Parts: sequence; C-alpha cells; structure tokens
Amino acid sequence: MDYKKTLNLPVTDFPMKANLSQKEPEQLDRWEQEHLYDRVRGTSKGRNRFILHDGPPYANGHIHIGTALNKILKDIVVRSRQMSGFDAVYVPGWDCHGLPIEHNVDIELGSKKKDMSQADVRRMCRAYAEKFIDIQRSEFKRLGVMGEWDNPYLTMNYRYEAIIATECLKFALKDNLFRSKKPIHWCCQCHTALAEAEIEYQDEPSPSIFVKFSLKTDLSVLFPALAGKAVHVIIWTTTPWTLPANLAVALHPDFRYAAVQVSDTEVFILAADLVESCMKTFGISDYVVVAEMASSRLENLTCHHPMVDRDSLIILGNHVTLESGTGCVHTAPGHGREDYEVGLRYGLEAYSPVDDQGRFTSEVTRFANEFVFKANPGIISQLKDAGKLVADGTIQHSYPHCWRCKKPVIFRATPQWFISMDKTGLRQQTLTEIDRVTWIPHWGRDRIYGMIENRPDWCVSRQRTWGVPIAVFYCSDCDALLISPEIVQHIFDLFEKYGADVWFERAVEELLPKGAVCTKCGGSRFVKETDILDVWFDSGVSHAAVLEDRPYLTWPADLYLEGSDQHRGWFHSALLTAVGTRGRAPYKAVLTHGFVVDSEGKKMSKSLGNVIAPKQVIDRYGAEVLRLWVSASDYRDDIRISDNILTQLSDAYRRIRNTCRFMLGNLYDFDPDTNRIPIENLLSLDRYALSRLQNLIEKNRAAYDQYDFHIVHHALYRFCTVELSAFYLDVLKDRLYTTVATSTDRRSAQTVMFHLLDAMVRLMSPILPFTAEEIWRYMPSWTGKESSIHMAQFPDVSKDLRDDGLESKWQTLLIIRGDVTRALEAARADKRIGHPLDARVVLSAPEVIMPLLQEYESDLRSILIVSQVHVQEATELGSAVESTEIPGLKIQVSRADGAKCERCWVYDTGVGNDDRHPELCPRCRQTVDIIEGQS
Repeated sequence: MDYKKTLNLPVTDFPMKANLSQKEPEQLDRWEQEHLYDRVRGTSKGRNRFILHDGPPYANGHIHIGTALNKILKDIVVRSRQMSGFDAVYVPGWDCHGLPIEHNVDIELGSKKKDMSQADVRRMCRAYAEKFIDIQRSEFKRLGVMGEWDNPYLTMNYRYEAIIATECLKFALKDNLFRSKKPIHWCCQCHTALAEAEIEYQDEPSPSIFVKFSLKTDLSVLFPALAGKAVHVIIWTTTPWTLPANLAVALHPDFRYAAVQVSDTEVFILAADLVESCMKTFGISDYVVVAEMASSRLENLTCHHPMVDRDSLIILGNHVTLESGTGCVHTAPGHGREDYEVGLRYGLEAYSPVDDQGRFTSEVTRFANEFVFKANPGIISQLKDAGKLVADGTIQHSYPHCWRCKKPVIFRATPQWFISMDKTGLRQQTLTEIDRVTWIPHWGRDRIYGMIENRPDWCVSRQRTWGVPIAVFYCSDCDALLISPEIVQHIFDLFEKYGADVWFERAVEELLPKGAVCTKCGGSRFVKETDILDVWFDSGVSHAAVLEDRPYLTWPADLYLEGSDQHRGWFHSALLTAVGTRGRAPYKAVLTHGFVVDSEGKKMSKSLGNVIAPKQVIDRYGAEVLRLWVSASDYRDDIRISDNILTQLSDAYRRIRNTCRFMLGNLYDFDPDTNRIPIENLLSLDRYALSRLQNLIEKNRAAYDQYDFHIVHHALYRFCTVELSAFYLDVLKDRLYTTVATSTDRRSAQTVMFHLLDAMVRLMSPILPFTAEEIWRYMPSWTGKESSIHMAQFPDVSKDLRDDGLESKWQTLLIIRGDVTRALEAARADKRIGHPLDARVVLSAPEVIMPLLQEYESDLRSILIVSQVHVQEATELGSAVESTEIPGLKIQVSRADGAKCERCWVYDTGVGNDDRHPELCPRCRQTVDIIEGQS
C-alpha cells in the first residue's frame, strides 16, 4: 500500500516564489479594473474620518529613494487607519510652480526665450510640470500607494491658483502684507529673492579682515591720553564687498571698550575683553591700554569711512557679541538683517549699491559692474594701500547657498513684499498654536518653536515668471495699495476661470472691477504688481485649497507627515498661513522622518556612487521589499539602505511568505463556516497559539496607532519565524499530516491556523499590500469574507482567547524543549542519533515541574519531536545534559526502542505486530483503518 496517499500533505497553488517585480504590476491592474479605491471609499461612508494631508512633492524629475520612503510611510499610515475603522481618504498632490521648473524650461528654450512672451513661457512651464506629474504618479502607484490618483490636487489648477492669490490678499486686507526695502537672501544666479526655507548652508572659505575706521571726534577732552593720537575703531568682517555700503559701526550697550595705544601715534578702540586675543591676531606685542570707556560715551560719534568720502555713525546694538571679531561691528543696513534692524533705530537707509546680477552699481565707482565676490581682493588691496587694513586672512565657515543652483547667496536690500510677524500678533499666535499640536518626535516642537520665535518677517515676493502673482494694484498717483473684499473676490473669479495667466495676459483695466478708485487720493489709474509669490506660500495654503475645498476632507488635518527639513518648509508655511488667516494650526499632529543614507551613514550622492534608485530596487526585489525596508526602519532617525540591507529584508520577506504558504497549504480542505472547532474544544497547544496571537494583535495595533511601524515589522517577523515556524507549526506537522483528515485534532489545528493566517494577513496588509492581497485570494472562503483584504478591518484582541495561566505553562514547556534540543544536538554530534525522531528522551525532573510534565506527558513526544519520552522523578542519569534554565532538570538521550513507522517516521515497539500493516505503528494502523473504512 502507498501510505503516502493516506497522509494529509499540504496542497496549495500559492506560489513559493513571489516573483514580485512581475506580479505586482498585474495586481495594480486588477485593483484599477476593480476600482478598489472607490469601493473602499464606498464601504467607509459614515465612519469617522482620518485625514493625512499630503505634502506636495515637486513636479520635476523622477522620484528618488527619499521620496519613496515618504510616500510609503504615508501609505502605511493611511492603510492602517483605514483598517482601524476610519474613513482614511488620501488625496495626493503636486507642487507645480517655482524656479526648478522654470530653470529647466529655460534650458530647453535656450535663446528662443527672449522672443517669447511671459505668458508663452508660463505655458511651457505648465506643460513641463504636467509631464512629470504623469511620470511621478506612475512611479508612486508602482510603490503600491493607494489614493485619489485620478483627482489629485495641483497647485497650478485654476481654482487652486485662485485660492493662493486670495489667501495672500487676506493678509493684505488685515494690513499684514506690506512692501518695503529690506535686506533679504538674494540669489545672483537665479535673480530672485529667497526665503529661509530655500537656503542651504555649506562650509565656504571667506576672507577675514580687520579694518580701521578713523574717529573724527576728538576724545582727548574726555581721555587726555588720546591727545595727539590718531584714534581708530577696529571692525572685523568676512564680507569685504559689503564695506562700500557701510553706514555705521555698532558697539554693544553693555560692553566696556578699551583705547589701546599700539604705536606712538595710533590708538585702536575695541572691546576690552578682546584686547589680548585681537593683539595676538594683529601681531602686535608692544601695546598698552591707555583708557577704558562705556560704549555710551561713543554713541552717535562719527568715523571716516575707510573707502568712501562719507561718515560712518557709531551706534549701539544688542546683536554685538564677544565670540569673535573686535566687539565693533561693521554695519551695512542694506546687506544684513541685524544691520537693517539696528539701522532703523538710527534712521539709516537700507543702502545696497548692488544690482540683480550681484554686480556693483555705478555708485561704487572703482568697482562698478564687478561681481561682488570677485571684488573682494580689489577691496582688500585698496584698504591696504590706504593704510586702513590691520590684518587679513581666510576663514572657513558656514555660508548660505541657494537650494536650487547651490551657489552662495548674498544679503541685499530690494523692494519686496513681506508678511509681518508682529504687526498683528502673528508670531505670538503661532507660538501658542504650536503647543496645541502633537509633534512626533517631540523635539519637533522645540525646533519649529525656535524658528518661529526668531524668524524675520516673511519675504513672500519672487522676481520670476512661473508662479502665482501677488495680485495687488498701486495707485499711479499716490502709490497707495488698492485692496477691498470686492476686489479680492473679483480676482478669485478671474483666476478660477482663466488661471493665474490672466494676470500676465490682460491690462490693469481688464483685471479691476469697473469704477475702481483709489481710496486715498481718488485716482483711477493703477499699476499691477509683477512679482510672484514664494512657492512655499503655494503649498502652505493647501490646507485652504484642499482640506477646506473638498467636502469629503476635514480641516484641520489629523496629520502632516514629511522629512525633518520641513520644519522650516511646508510645516512652517502652512502654520503661518493658517494662523494668519484662521487663527489655528492646520494640523492636529505632525510626524517627521529622517533622511536616507547609505550603510555607512553617508548622504546619497552621485559623486560617491552610493545612490540607490527606487526603480532599481523594485526591478530586482519588488516594491514589497522596499516597503518592508521602510517598515523595518526607525524612520525618526536617518534610514540606512544598501544592497546588503535589502538582501536581508528580502530573506525576511521570504520567511514571512513561506510561513503563510505553509498554513495555506494545510487549509486546502478546511471550510471556516463548517469545520471550525469551538474554542473550548481546542487542544491546549492550539489555545496557547491563539493566546499568543492576541499579544501580537495588541502589540501591532498599538504600534500602528503610535506610528511605530518598525515594531509592527519586527513583532510580525518574530511571530512568524520564532513562535510559528520554529515551534507551533513545526510541532503541528505530525498532527496535520498523520491524523484522520476530519478528526477533531486536525480540525483544531486548522481552526487555529485559519485564525492565525486571517489575523496576520490583516496586520501585514498596510505594509505588504500586494502579498496580503495574494494570500487573501488563496485563503478559504467564508460567509462575509471581503472581496479584498483592503476592504477588511484589523483583528480585535479577544479577551476570551487570552489565557495567561496557559501561556505560563507553555513557556515552561518551551524552556524544557530548548534544553532537550540542546541535548539532541549533542547526541547527534556524538553520532548516537541522526534525526530527532531517532531519539528516546528521559526527563529527570525536580518536584517543582513534575505536575506540569505529568499533565502534558502524552503530548511531550510531539512537543519535543522525538519518538519516545519518559518522565521520572529526579534521579541520577548517565551521560545526561543538565538544564540551564530549570535547576535539577536532567535530559538523557538514547536511541529509540522499536522500529521506524514508514508512515509517520516515529519509532515504536508496535511496528511489525500487525500482519496487514507490518510497516506501521499502532497509531498509524488505527488511522489507516479509519481511512479505509471511509473509502
């Protein structure tokens, strides 16, 4: 007789090889054809909403590994909230305006651009953005990200542009939008103002010079030791090119200043606390302090400018420090924020003789038309020739660079539009709102709080083409701003119908309501603004253009999720635009993730050759392994990726898949509706497995709620490999394969495997949506089974299935099993046995565990996966292995008695005692007799 045919061996069409890179696109097509996202929305109606608002990626270029990390994290959040019982709508979006797109279009157009109108260039920019939206949409969908891909939000949609323009004008209506000549970051390469969020800092060498500003006022009346001496206030600067714009020298109001005689004829003035270090820098060893004075004695005195025939005023400012320099600060109000602010108090002009290209204007005669950085050597040479240079050198320090072109930027005063941080209390209101938001990790609160607390007014104007205009008008006669709710609504209507292009295509008369007159002078002639808005304003008002504008979303959002750089970017601009117009933060919680680095913690860089593209990973491993990488990482820190890491995760994926495949294979004849065994009738081991499952469900659901996806991953992986594959499923094989197919013992095992698989596939589906769906399709059908795993809910923890007492017993049995495994390995090494089923195990047990062993004595053979087990009270055993966990427990391993059963491979003394089935043990003979009787 072929006894193999009497076994219940696993049967499944679920493939062992995942073949993800080929199968995933097929699954995506199925979901598309089945309109899965729409069906999920349909079944979710009436539930509480959870809205993760998507921070828009830039519609430029292909996605990179950092973008993939971000989108996968968002997808895991949305899917997990959906399966937690929420209606988790996800509307993806794109940031479509701005310099990167305009820059690339400029490259494509080349010399043709000069013959094109601004409106034509804008149309080219729109087409460029549309192209990359389609490309990125396809790439995001390939990652398995589910969302409203057919109706995303685009910052260049006409209605969105109308909302951008009018959200800006709301600040104007509140008198919080103003035009002023103030120093801002200026990119000479891109020819535009930049916001703080568009600045990157890199180490850069700069000249370091100390310069004499000769005092005009005679101080000898107050300090006789200075009589007949040339007195110089010494300043230090790392930007010699700003010296032509110098209007003052700032001292600290609380510092003491020393008059230091350095020669028979010269005296230097500098901070008293810095005399020693400065003289060392100057190479002067023979000096004497001849007087000390309060800075107030010097306030409002004047110095000769060292390069220009003009006076420089001595002023006082709290920004002066003793950390470096001389305590006397060169002040050019047109080239520095602090210089500008202190200059305002003294009525100093924001003087900046530099043009849009970063070249000196004709006001700086000797260096006219010369690029400012290139003028540094000539300026230093002029100072040296004039005897005004005390010392010079080079310093390596952090310097601001443009985020787009990576070139160093300058501070330059130009007429710009600003949103005031303090005029209407925006700063303080925003700081209050920050403390009403949940920041994950918590240090995000401190970071954005410090930024808001110390930031300048927001410069929102840009001197470029591709963007939404600052849609304001000035009176031609008196320069007053023309603004009213009626004009704001009129602009909105125009932009919604024609897009922001209408601003550049039509004359002022066609843009204003009929009969508009200046409220200040009564004039009727107006000029329209030509600057466009900062793109951070565009994305910042998405809370208005998306959350408020779509009735199936909610304001504020439950969550914003982006990289940690967005504290100064999108989180920042969204917060200011919401608080400034609505008085509240646009989000309830903000979650940030780190950046992707290589295995050594280095930033991804083409020059280093360590860039890993998402497509490269997907083509080799599949999107599921990329998603597993995201879930396995504690994303709050920087996340490492490498081929080795991905290979390890691919192996982890394979183990999870094979564990599920094993259970599927053993459920081929199981009908959940009719074959399930009541919980109270399950075998002890099976009830233990269900109890352990409740722990997994509880841990994973709590981790999903806290966005701790790495805990979900590691708990699920450990459950599959340690609790199931290495123990429970391993022990079950004998019962599953050898007992009668319809027996209570086998149905007990199948019932629990069904519950295990059902819970596991639900718990893994936010992370592994393709695999979870594939497993779901192969699972047995039952009444009420959803057509897709993604329409199902997470499993709930069942208190009835938790049994701490039972778990305690089995934990002790597992310890004993570990000790026995160690003893079996020693016996195999000694060639006493080949396979564990060759073994007979004797357990010499201390009194404390004897009741437990006696209770489970009939199960010990299968638990230990040996042929025979004998339990006895503690006695001496020859060649025994002692337990490392349970004092007094000894394990003796010898060859099993009897012969090997051909059907179950267990050794038994009853093999050969039956003429009909001499190859079988009594247990298998009984099973075969039942099978033969059934047939």
